[in-house]
Amino acid sequence: MKKTYDLNVLERTSIITPDQLREEFPMTEKATQTVLDGRQDIKNILDGKDSRLLIITGPCSIISRRQALEYGQRLAGLQEKVKKNIRLVMRVYFEKPRTNVGFKGLISDPHIDRKSFDIDEGLRKARKILMDLNEMGVAAGTEILSQTAAERLSGLITWACIGARTTESQNHREWASAFSMPVGFKNGTDGNLDTAINALLAASSSQVFVGNDPFGVTSRVISRGNRYCHIVLRGGKRPNYDPVSIGEACDMLSRHPSLQKSVIVDCSHKNSGKDYHKQGEVFNHLLIQRVGHTNGVHIKPNRAICGMMLESNIEAGSQPFVYGETRKEDLNPFVSITDACIGWDETEALILAAHQQL
Repeated sequence: MKKTYDLNVLERTSIITPDQLREEFPMTEKATQTVLDGRQDIKNILDGKDSRLLIITGPCSIISRRQALEYGQRLAGLQEKVKKNIRLVMRVYFEKPRTNVGFKGLISDPHIDRKSFDIDEGLRKARKILMDLNEMGVAAGTEILSQTAAERLSGLITWACIGARTTESQNHREWASAFSMPVGFKNGTDGNLDTAINALLAASSSQVFVGNDPFGVTSRVISRGNRYCHIVLRGGKRPNYDPVSIGEACDMLSRHPSLQKSVIVDCSHKNSGKDYHKQGEVFNHLLIQRVGHTNGVHIKPNRAICGMMLESNIEAGSQPFVYGETRKEDLNPFVSITDACIGWDETEALILAAHQQL
């Protein structure tokens, strides 16, 4: 009989199961407390019980443990200076959605060579990085692209994001309904808010879906629903960080009493026109809206703006990178190979200035 399946599959190999990875890198008491405290702080911010501003900042993509720990150490020191007014979370992105083809992140290709795709090693590196950061007291936020990564790493994640390309995905909405951490859904790439609102309604409800148990066995999962799902504005055909756009988002959210009315705004992507130099400008515009004054000019403060996100690395910009041709050993680990980022000096200056304003 002729074969009717796997006609385009070249190879199948098993990967490390969730319980095996957790046994190899078990949670410590300090890391556990960092995650729990971070999640509760974000929930309180979303609920309006904590008046601090949430700032999620870090590299567009993690390309090495050295990079992640260097940024984490700097962020830990900055957190101590601003913790009265600002809650910092590090952006720790291991998975990258691609429009067509390209580097899909450290989990998929930890050697960044476009040939080995050692996913087991990628998962080990990712979990070790998250363990190290949480041991420092640095809370981690990441985008969830695959169920595989979510099942193996979610215990170390304080805040999760569903990206613009996947907000409409039923699978991602179902997973979010079961996640233990707050989850931000970005508006669609065209700027459409309806997609994100529908995602919030789905993810905040109980769902039944196909998932895996800790041993990697396919299972039926029944979720409670996640009431800490919220919207992340990232721009679309035009930026949407202005007061009118944020007001429109708040109006749409207010039509659904069960949804969080708090908004996080991404200062990068379409809100900055994909120009990393403009992230600081967007950040400062949002800060003015949040506090309601600048240089003696007063406007009505908008407390619906509960957080902002920055794409930030140790060094600014991006470096020349041709996937499959540029060798990992030739890369500067502190400069982005995906979206260009602001550097640490500008990041620190923006956050310290925000702390003073707040």
